[in-house]
Amino acid sequence: MSDTQPMIRLDDFLKAAGIVGTGGEAKVRIQAGEVLVNDVVETRRRRQLRTGDEVNWNSEVWVVEVTVDD
Repeated sequence: MSDTQPMIRLDDFLKAAGIVGTGGEAKVRIQAGEVLVNDVVETRRRRQLRTGDEVNWNSEVWVVEVTVDD
């Protein structure tokens, strides 16, 4: 995996995907251990996600696709 691959922070992903309404809600849910990344509980809201990572919350799974605007 290349270090130049585009990434998005977990809290930003949750907001962008419409999973949570605010950054504050993202922080609470992540720090409470409610969010899994690639089937592992993730409590770091600044966790960097790459395309292909899977985010699981409330028994729903989202596959991350990070794109870069030119």
